[in-house]
Amino acid sequence: MKASELKELTIKELEEKIENEKSLLLKQKLNHAVSPLDNPLKIKHTRRNVARMLTVLRQKQFTETKKD
Repeated sequence: MKASELKELTIKELEEKIENEKSLLLKQKLNHAVSPLDNPLKIKHTRRNVARMLTVLRQKQFTETKKD
């Protein structure tokens, strides 16, 4: 997902998506350790998606605390 799409989500939705992506990343790593994936770049993309989501989540949390 793009950062612009992630910014439209709520904090709760972002947290759920992060958990899903983290579990997907773990599965991909385990599968790759057992037998090589067809496209190992999927691991890299998933890891970057998690980082992107965490960044947007942190920004939302920061702006929310600023409002208070």
